[in-house]
Amino acid sequence: MVGTPATPLCKVQRTPAMTPGGGPKVREEKILVTVRMRPLNQREQAMYDLIAWDCVDDHTIVFKNPNHERPANQYSFDRVFDPSSSTRKVYEDGAKDVALSALTGINATIFAYGQTSSGKTFTMRGITENAVKDIYEHIKNTQEREFVLKLSAMEIYNETVVDLLNRDSGCLRLLDDPEKGTIVEKLVEEVVKDSQHLKHLIGICEAQRQVGETALNDKSSRSHQIIRLTIESSLRENAECVKSFLASLNLVDLAGSERVSQTNADGVRLKEGSHINRSLLTLTTVIRKLSSGGKKSGHIPYRDSKLTRILQNSLGGNARTAIICTISPALSHVEQTRNTLTFATSAKEVINNAHVNMIISDKRLVKHLQKEVARLEAKLRTPEPTSASCLQSLLMEKELKIQE
Repeated sequence: MVGTPATPLCKVQRTPAMTPGGGPKVREEKILVTVRMRPLNQREQAMYDLIAWDCVDDHTIVFKNPNHERPANQYSFDRVFDPSSSTRKVYEDGAKDVALSALTGINATIFAYGQTSSGKTFTMRGITENAVKDIYEHIKNTQEREFVLKLSAMEIYNETVVDLLNRDSGCLRLLDDPEKGTIVEKLVEEVVKDSQHLKHLIGICEAQRQVGETALNDKSSRSHQIIRLTIESSLRENAECVKSFLASLNLVDLAGSERVSQTNADGVRLKEGSHINRSLLTLTTVIRKLSSGGKKSGHIPYRDSKLTRILQNSLGGNARTAIICTISPALSHVEQTRNTLTFATSAKEVINNAHVNMIISDKRLVKHLQKEVARLEAKLRTPEPTSASCLQSLLMEKELKIQE
């Protein structure tokens, strides 16, 4: 895949954020946390597994305690989706508002978290498909702005970062940028032509991802995948504004946590599972520390894994974030489900601080100043007696800015 490495952006200016549609300012906002419970799968049905969890309403999951071995308990979240809920419904209620924030200069991240074979990849593919559709619908209906979309994609496999648009580039390094935070060196960024081109690029990325068979999943994701859509928009050429919105939408499909006793992993699969579990443990630790006092509570170990380092901005930083936790209802997975719900309970207390990100395009600024110079020159040719010296001063100032 031919592409160009991501280039440094102009210095980002941050102003208080507005939600799409001109809603209230986004200052401090908790991560949106939803839970999706899938139906029993064929393996679980073949084992005559019992259903251990029940979605009693749109916000609450209850442990049914089918064998009366554990005390009943319940968990509450921003939204709960039972097995009958469509992916479109999950997107509408659990991701859409966050995803479309990227169109108005607000960084956004959506990721699925859960044990292996709980439906993360299925869910994120649907979320991505719906987000792409709605983004282009918004662009179609916003004729006063010009949009430029760029796609980059990576996977974190055995704690190494690989470019999914250019696997030949090998393992990529993470660098610290004073303006943008953690960046991936030499990551290819492809300019998107239209919605079909974007879908094609996403398809290439998904085909490049590492998958493998385990006892729980014939096509188990063996890496964390991050698809990043950078959206820049500015008013059309005839507008006076020289500032542009600039934001990124991260669509993240995490590999699932694993228990060797259930996956029967060995060799390569065991090594992969070990790296997956370690990075998810770091993510859990970061979430737990952020939920119990945020960055004021002490050191947050973002740098302990590539995943949390790349997603640092989305975890307590300058972004709106939605987490979709996927679970199995089966009694045989009750402990893993409980761990996922505990993670979700912590995540819903994490506070992000999102801002509108704006850049000043050098090209648009020069054009704007040239127009202003032409206007002042025209006025200078037929000045009022008292304004000639003032106009001359303004003209010199504009010309100096252009030269800069």
